[in-house]
Amino acid sequence: MSKSKMLVIVEGAKTDFKLMKKLLAAYGISETHKIVSYNTNIYTLYNQLPLNRDEYENIDLLQLLKEREKDESKRDLLDEHYSDILLVFDLDPQAPDFTSDKIIDMVSYFTESTDMGKLYLNYPMVESFYHMTNIPDERYNEYFVTLENLKNKKYKQMVHDICRNSDYSKFANSKDECSIVIKQNLKKAMLLTDSNENLPNSIEILNKQLNLLQDRGLVSVLCTCVFYIAEYNSDFI
Repeated sequence: MSKSKMLVIVEGAKTDFKLMKKLLAAYGISETHKIVSYNTNIYTLYNQLPLNRDEYENIDLLQLLKEREKDESKRDLLDEHYSDILLVFDLDPQAPDFTSDKIIDMVSYFTESTDMGKLYLNYPMVESFYHMTNIPDERYNEYFVTLENLKNKKYKQMVHDICRNSDYSKFANSKDECSIVIKQNLKKAMLLTDSNENLPNSIEILNKQLNLLQDRGLVSVLCTCVFYIAEYNSDFI
């Protein structure tokens, strides 16, 4: 992967931003990355895209984001040229505008960081990174969240209560601990997709998650934005 100037577009201004900042700093690659928060969910981004999928190839993602951005400093960042664009968003199946077709379209299209941008979808949301009682957590593969708890807005509090020390700022503050968390998520993705690939396929993960959601009303807790670190340099972990 090119190690030039990269843009990381995250869904939220707090947890998402802080997590990506933590990961990039832990592996010493902060200087080559700029992080911009979109401040709304992936379905809002979907609604900005052309209705006709055949027109997706003409999308200028940065221009699209700039159209709804009022912060001048962010607009300036979106004016710059980047070798790679990463998008970090949540599945958010509890969102009123969620549909399987929409999220399949997004994951199927945003697959290449050097072209249209690469989407990293967290399940059910970015808090999945902190959904561990310890590092490592031997039970991580068993963690699911119900759609009912997501609709009732209970998940974030659940993670806060489960997270080691109940404090995100004290969780995975070293490169070694971040690597353990990344490995646990990679292994869980491989288990979920019955795959032996070191970097599981994002559409296969999504299909498994959607089937689980439809059949059992569950989402398997999984943080995929951390996969970027392994893709950037497999030697990091």
